[in-house]
Amino acid sequence: MKRSAGTLLPISSLPSKYGIGSFGKSAREFVDFLRKAGQTYWQILPLGPTSYGDSPYQSFSSFAGNPYFIDLDELAKEGLLKRSEYQNIDWGSDPSQVDYGLLYEKRYPLLRLAVKRLYQKKEEELKAFFEEEKSWLDDYALFMAIKDSLGGKALSDWPETLKKRNHKALKEVMFQEAKTIRFYKGLQYLFFTQWKALKQYANDNGVYIIGDIPIYVAEDSVEVWVDPKQFQLDENMRPVEIAGCPPDGFAEDGQRWGNPLYDWDFMKKDRYSWWIRRIKAQFRFYDVLRLDHFRGFAGYYAIPASESTARNGRWRQGPGYDLFKTIERKLGRLNIIVEDLGFLTEDVYELLEKCGYPGMKNMQFAFYPDNPDSEYLPHNFVKNGVVYVGTHDNEPIMGWFEYGEKSSTERAVEYLHLDKKEGYNWGMIRGAYAGTENLAVVQFQDYLGLGMEARINEPSTLGKNWKWRLEKKYLTDRLAAKIRHLAELYARI
Repeated sequence: MKRSAGTLLPISSLPSKYGIGSFGKSAREFVDFLRKAGQTYWQILPLGPTSYGDSPYQSFSSFAGNPYFIDLDELAKEGLLKRSEYQNIDWGSDPSQVDYGLLYEKRYPLLRLAVKRLYQKKEEELKAFFEEEKSWLDDYALFMAIKDSLGGKALSDWPETLKKRNHKALKEVMFQEAKTIRFYKGLQYLFFTQWKALKQYANDNGVYIIGDIPIYVAEDSVEVWVDPKQFQLDENMRPVEIAGCPPDGFAEDGQRWGNPLYDWDFMKKDRYSWWIRRIKAQFRFYDVLRLDHFRGFAGYYAIPASESTARNGRWRQGPGYDLFKTIERKLGRLNIIVEDLGFLTEDVYELLEKCGYPGMKNMQFAFYPDNPDSEYLPHNFVKNGVVYVGTHDNEPIMGWFEYGEKSSTERAVEYLHLDKKEGYNWGMIRGAYAGTENLAVVQFQDYLGLGMEARINEPSTLGKNWKWRLEKKYLTDRLAAKIRHLAELYARI
């Protein structure tokens, strides 16, 4: 990875007239903006279909795409929708927020209509796509059709015959829900067709896509349903222990994520074939993959499933270098970044060194007064790495200055010589751009100097996350020129 700059903005946060960001004109205009701003990378976070809580890190599938990102205007161009069928729909009164309840209610009837017409227009293309993606698509469409037939119930609440994949019960469902299965398969064709076109447009304009792969999958996912032996589950397919993080300065009870943990002993015997399929599939989406919660591969935190908090968990040994050595032997050397933030121990540093992947530095973690020589300070940066002013799990930088620990924010002001005339946000961006790390990534909110109203995600909370949207009025040539000037000044173009 050469010295360069990147911008973090999820697809859901793109400007759009139809309730949520998508793969259409606004996405291409954002690529145009990034090109003008001298940006080489666009980090978009995971693209999978979301479940309760709307988090892309809790997805029904590691292989499928989120149907909300299918652009309605692009469907109209293909003759799959009429503009009159969607342009007068109320998609929400606030252009800076996603209303997921409204989307669920109003988007799917349109998508069903578009898919019905798709089957009439592109029978041969659909057949080819279904054959190419057969290894995951058939199971995914069946999983979603069963969920629909049960009123959206989670896998844990399914009838035993369906949960345990009884052959006769599945055959009955395939017959009864054939129309719904066809719908979910057609949806994925639309998603992949539009995404490939957008990614090609970005690459043609010198912008490369960084995506994320969550370390864990959701309990309510097709992966757990189809391949339960990969996970630590009891006889009822419920997790024995679950994933999370121990108590720390950010969460006094720790973080109880709830995901099932992997059966690493079984995976090792199987030569990590599940992981190899999963990683390979991600590179259909992305040019660079950010591997979430890297420390969990060295040692992971296991919480008894019966516990309501993460206080009584314990550390267990992960697969270590054996996993990554096997992946590289099977897939070759891949463009991977690892999220090595949080509670790190010597085994994590050793694993990172063995793998040779770029790690991350988060400048919001740099200025704690009890750690005067933090590895996150710019004078400790290394070339083979990525520096963030803040990630999607942090406050926008101006929110951090307003609500963060004063001793930390005051130290940041002194260390970086920040001044209010330039703007503290621009001073922090300058600090990241000036650093030695090969890649500097900035949340788009931080270019705009927005506060807590523009936060993407607050971990371990529900109901307020993944909603913020960028308004088109902010994508000005003046802002692009200002960002480009910094990229040129600090040799990131």
